[in-house]
Amino acid sequence: MILITGATGSIGTHLVRLLLDQGVAFKALVRDRAKGRARGCDVVVGDFDEPASLAAAMDGVDRLFLNAGGAQPVEGEQPMIRQQKAAIDAARAAGVSTVVKVSVWGAHQGGRLAEGAHWEIEEYLKASGLSWSMLRPSGFMQNFITGAGAFTADGKLLDGFGGAPVSYIDCHDIAACAAALLTGSHGLGETYVLTGPQALTSAEIARELSAALGRTFGHAAVSPDELAAALRSEGLPAQFADDFAELCREVAAGSLAATTTAVRDLTGRAPRTFAEFLAANEKALRAGLLATTSPDV
Repeated sequence: MILITGATGSIGTHLVRLLLDQGVAFKALVRDRAKGRARGCDVVVGDFDEPASLAAAMDGVDRLFLNAGGAQPVEGEQPMIRQQKAAIDAARAAGVSTVVKVSVWGAHQGGRLAEGAHWEIEEYLKASGLSWSMLRPSGFMQNFITGAGAFTADGKLLDGFGGAPVSYIDCHDIAACAAALLTGSHGLGETYVLTGPQALTSAEIARELSAALGRTFGHAAVSPDELAAALRSEGLPAQFADDFAELCREVAAGSLAATTTAVRDLTGRAPRTFAEFLAANEKALRAGLLATTSPDV
């Protein structure tokens, strides 16, 4: 039996569908039973901040998909570290054999924002005695669906990466890799960097969006410092804003530009291109991105 955390999120939603299609036995850990049942699968109600609920959720589970918890610090604390460590502890106590964890590309000791938090959790999992596999995806294509924080009001895509390309990946492909690891016996003790098949600049993404949705999207260069100032003006902590700006500088230097064969290696097929992602999500894009931005004129 597989337990899926983050079942209603960008990756978990796809993973639920894939496992349902495959007829694999699993249940989803959710905080809202009604929302979970809307996914059409068995659910168990629990919360990462309630250890007793985690212990109950692990009953009968032998494989855990670990993907949940907030990435933004709260009063200087990174809650995701505490939450995911609690899930690992509960899994070990329940006799779970294998954990497939979603991390981030570039996770390392002392890393900024999620990079450092995920590295600490990875190390904790490795030391737990449980079998493990790590998935380190590039940026999500799904981040473009709503346009929240990524576009100006007049439909220009913000480019804080100095024109550098990013090998964005569709969350559908991340879920497919997770399904392969959760239902197979390979990949234990391995870390996989997951990317799309190509790295695209903001200008190239704007052109693909324009072609797919029939409306012109431009792109606007913005410096990391300007992005940090905007975050601070929205009330986010100064340290968070400064760390975000530094990550933008790393991406501008090419930190997310490479592509890998990991999706094909795990699933036997190529990852979706950005054009394929747009075609598969056209309805959501029209309801999200087109509804929240005005034409670029």
